[in-house]
Amino acid sequence: MADDELSAPLGKSAKKAKQRRFRLPIRIPHAIAGMLGLFVLACAVWAMMVDDPLGGEPTAVVATGFDPPKSGPVLPNVMSAQGPRSYDGPAAPASKQTVPAQPAAAVPATNPNAKTVTIIDGSTGKREEVPIPAGRDVRAPLEQRLLETSRHGAIPRIAPDGARPAEIYARAAALQSKKEGPRVAIVIGGLGVSANVTRQATEKLPGPVTFAFTPYGADVDAMVASARAAGHEVLLQAPMEPFDYPDNDPGPQTLLTTLSLDQNADRLHWLMSRFQGYVGIANYMGARFTSTEAALAPVLKETSRRGLIYVDDGSSPRSLAGQIAGANNLPFARSEIQLDAVTTSAHIDRALSRLEALAREHGSAVGMASALPASIERIAQWAKAAEGRGIVLVPITAVAIKPKSS
Repeated sequence: MADDELSAPLGKSAKKAKQRRFRLPIRIPHAIAGMLGLFVLACAVWAMMVDDPLGGEPTAVVATGFDPPKSGPVLPNVMSAQGPRSYDGPAAPASKQTVPAQPAAAVPATNPNAKTVTIIDGSTGKREEVPIPAGRDVRAPLEQRLLETSRHGAIPRIAPDGARPAEIYARAAALQSKKEGPRVAIVIGGLGVSANVTRQATEKLPGPVTFAFTPYGADVDAMVASARAAGHEVLLQAPMEPFDYPDNDPGPQTLLTTLSLDQNADRLHWLMSRFQGYVGIANYMGARFTSTEAALAPVLKETSRRGLIYVDDGSSPRSLAGQIAGANNLPFARSEIQLDAVTTSAHIDRALSRLEALAREHGSAVGMASALPASIERIAQWAKAAEGRGIVLVPITAVAIKPKSS
């Protein structure tokens, strides 16, 4: 205690020396607000001074060649006479165009497959037209008479004249001129999820290999169209309940044994509406569902009623699909071998040899494989040499058991 406090009279406190503290001329919140204001002001000045409607964002616009525009005056920035016009922001005044419009001869209007890419520099607005070599039209025709409208979209049906999707979209007729021999059908499942793997399969595998697509991929309808244009038959993989569901969940709209017939029918129509042009349905998982007759029978009956085939992937020995298909006059095929149960080149090669032996023994055989790069590569190599050994590679409809005559 200080001496002056001890000597001070009772009831009176000693005067404390005033302490001086350093204070900022402005408060911190005010400083932050001022900095933000200056930043907003700088952005506003930049927006007024810089003529860049794209905000500096690099942009590439591709003319796909699909859906040709209606005839009319040619609009600026239209990249081809066949492709849809992409919006590139407000058109710059004519006096500020850095690159003149390309002459009509740069993209011949008479070529339905002509494409260009317009690359726009976000900082300068400069445009550069890069031509793309014309390719084939990847769209495969769909039969409108084979489509029926549902609340989820178009789904397949038997046409009024009796035409069936499984027959119209089949590619087996093109193989009738081939020599006789043991027939092998291979189905690649799980396509459509990875665009890169699906593209590899389309480019590397021969047309007779059947492609099975899941209904969940982005832009799956375009991938299906490309596969069909390359000569592949297509299947829809319908997710079905496995024994360990829901710990092992195939995906949205899975067909379940606990749902009513109407609920499963509605889910099946949703799955059928994801894309078109397929010859039939294959199960995706579904060990519990395919072994429960009360759940599976209505699904296969609806599959038959819509003129499709059914393919069992052979993963469950308890599946009743073969019996139920026969009772409903439903064309049916079942896989004997999972070709890539072990995803090594040596195992896949041995599985293909076993599949070939089964075909020689029974006249035909079906194998399933997953959409894996190793599987695609080994099957592509096997297919190149199979014909030399007398094996005929065929699409799935060529080996499906046909329904009885009615």
